[in-house]
Amino acid sequence: MTDSLPPPREAMDKLLSSMGPIEASDLHLKVGYPPSFRVQGSLRAAKMPPLPNSEYIEKMFEGLVPKALTKEYDEIGAVDFAFQHASGDRFRINMFRATSEIHASIRRVQSKIPSFQSLNLPKIYEETVAKCNDGLILISGITGSGKSTTLATLVQQINQIRHMHIITVEDPIEFVFKPEKSIISQREIGVDVSSYQEALRFVVRQDPDCIVIGEMRDRETMLAALQAAETGHLVLGTLHVSDVQQTFSRILEFFPREDHSFIRSSMATSMRAIFCQKLLPGIKKGSRYPATEVMIRNTVIKDKILHEKDGEIPEVINQYRDDGMRSFTFSLCELVEAEVVHYDTAMDFAPNRDALSSAVKGIIAG
Repeated sequence: MTDSLPPPREAMDKLLSSMGPIEASDLHLKVGYPPSFRVQGSLRAAKMPPLPNSEYIEKMFEGLVPKALTKEYDEIGAVDFAFQHASGDRFRINMFRATSEIHASIRRVQSKIPSFQSLNLPKIYEETVAKCNDGLILISGITGSGKSTTLATLVQQINQIRHMHIITVEDPIEFVFKPEKSIISQREIGVDVSSYQEALRFVVRQDPDCIVIGEMRDRETMLAALQAAETGHLVLGTLHVSDVQQTFSRILEFFPREDHSFIRSSMATSMRAIFCQKLLPGIKKGSRYPATEVMIRNTVIKDKILHEKDGEIPEVINQYRDDGMRSFTFSLCELVEAEVVHYDTAMDFAPNRDALSSAVKGIIAG
């Protein structure tokens, strides 16, 4: 059965080329299993024999793994990188060791950067990034919530309408930007620079107007982002948390308690907006829609941050809906009302099921 497998690189090209036509989001390579595609959320085995061993998988990636990352894989057993395929699609790869074998998960990234409209994002996303000249804008969400795609759309919006020097620091680079009105320098961890900390140490000397940080992972990265935002730069980045309140908690967790007063002062001064999102399966087969929570900093939000009243921020969000702020409950209600997401699905994602039930009943009664 192993003999019927094509040569490793030929197999890889065939698998990657087929992902677009079948609309596969991911490809999984595991020793002892046939390659498997994820299509509309479900795994489907490719019509190929099981992959025989790590050597075969390793040869599938020959010439694709940046040499600088080989040592990282040897030391920690996992590595992230991305590359552009001849098909035109771009792929994000995570190679990792499991039971001493090489396995890989490959994510297909659309070559075209989507618009706010195609992502069904609220207008406030577009309006905020269009008018902010400095400060910090964060996109928060769990894995698979579309943070990276939203971040790319925000950057593309700046690129299309503003004359800025944009420097991105990414691990890895997913979307490749073509300069329009802006100048863009994209730096990839492990290829162009060794770490986020190293990239951000000197970034302000590179004369950026806008700094894009793929993911806020640690104290040094967060501190650099806050400092850059306070010194007149527009900073965009993502954080792996589920809502606005947890975003503040996670930022503070990076720092010792004695620094919290300083960090709160910095956030109150530099924070411009927090966009949180969850992706829900839609009624139409294969469709997905974002439920969003949006915080726009105003004088009330600033006061809550300074005086350690983060728990009251959700209430402020509800009070200032006319300013573009929105809660997850309000967003989920919108999706149900628009008949693009089932009520039961919305309830599964609701932070407060009773609040959503009441909101939906209010629409029906109205």
